[in-house]
Amino acid sequence: MDFTPTEEQEAARELAARVFGDLATHERLRAAGTGTDAELWKALCAAGLPGAVEDTGLLGLVLLLEEQGRVTAQVPFAATCVYGLLAVTRHGTAEQRARLLPGLRDGTTVITGALQAGGVVSTAHDETRGRATVPADGGELRQGRAPNPTTPGPPPGPIGEPLPPASGGESLPPASGGEPLPPASGGGRLSGVVDWVPWLRDATHVLVPDADRVLWLVRTEDAAAVEAVELTAPWSAGRLVLAETPAERLGAAAERTGADAERPGAAAERTGADTERPGPPTEARAAAHDDVLTAARIAFAGLQAGVCAGSLARAVAYTSVREQFGRPLATHQAVQLRAADAHMDTEAIRVTAYEAAWRFDEGLDAEAAALTAAWWASEAGKRVVHAGQHLHGGMGADLDHPVHRHFLWGRQLDAYLGCGTELLAELGDLLAKGDPS
Repeated sequence: MDFTPTEEQEAARELAARVFGDLATHERLRAAGTGTDAELWKALCAAGLPGAVEDTGLLGLVLLLEEQGRVTAQVPFAATCVYGLLAVTRHGTAEQRARLLPGLRDGTTVITGALQAGGVVSTAHDETRGRATVPADGGELRQGRAPNPTTPGPPPGPIGEPLPPASGGESLPPASGGEPLPPASGGGRLSGVVDWVPWLRDATHVLVPDADRVLWLVRTEDAAAVEAVELTAPWSAGRLVLAETPAERLGAAAERTGADAERPGAAAERTGADTERPGPPTEARAAAHDDVLTAARIAFAGLQAGVCAGSLARAVAYTSVREQFGRPLATHQAVQLRAADAHMDTEAIRVTAYEAAWRFDEGLDAEAAALTAAWWASEAGKRVVHAGQHLHGGMGADLDHPVHRHFLWGRQLDAYLGCGTELLAELGDLLAKGDPS
């Protein structure tokens, strides 16, 4: 393993550090409130940083997100790069890449993700595959699971009602700046509720998985409702409500194989256009979901590494000048030990995120490494931001102090990446299924 950044990755990181350092100031962040800094987002896109991720890979993105985390810049950089640019590049069709990537590079298209599990189960209809389900909950970033078919559905109402069979010849409404999507694009209609989605209020599209872990792109303007939700951190989040909302499958449409092809009534659910569509089986489409989820865990772990580094840097600067009993706080052994522990935790988050990103870029199995990085980011991350606030003493209790933003971001990322025990349980299950050697 070699985590040494390439020249391109290092140049992108230095550029990001300058842009974030110049524009994500305490005064500007305070003025932005809980919203996104539109001017900063335009500056990042004008500098070509979102598009640079195509060349620098996930490790390059982790380096850029570290710089964002150091200053807690309020822009949808992580979401649109992971759920948008990388997901479309790796799993989109040639037509989807040609249509979506230019906007993702220049910032006019913003894609976020609703990769959550559990909670409300609602119905979806896929023209090629019949009914499916969309899991949704309060927002942990963890593996989606299909609900038990014997589990009762959601309360009565339009969201929970089964949908009638979709017309195979129907075209979806036009996308922003584009033509209507033809049936061959793999269209469907989704219904469900996701309690909160990060940066949804800034997004033009949201990536939604169904119960089979098939990924769908939904335009936010087509959603039944996008309601503002204020989180612990200012992530411009929203509550997503889908009610027979047009959706576009990410990647090629699926063809029926195996037992599904033999199921009574299967042919009746397929339309003429559907029968001619080639595409990967269910396992391959679920693999796309798992790939995006893995990348997201790694990217947000990198963001947490930056948040922790920024919190610790502020604590070091403060304790170096704040005096107690006639000498700086930083000279006291207890302060030094607390800062040292925080430094080791921060380095653990960073190195596990780097390893996972390197494995991902090299085409190696990165799922276990991503879970490891997510666990460190969740468990160690909250320790670091608590230490950073504690080392500021009474100043750390000031809600307007810059270190408080790091505390809020650290706790939000802890919640988003998932509870540490759940991540360990998932990692244990994954290791138990692998080669015992």
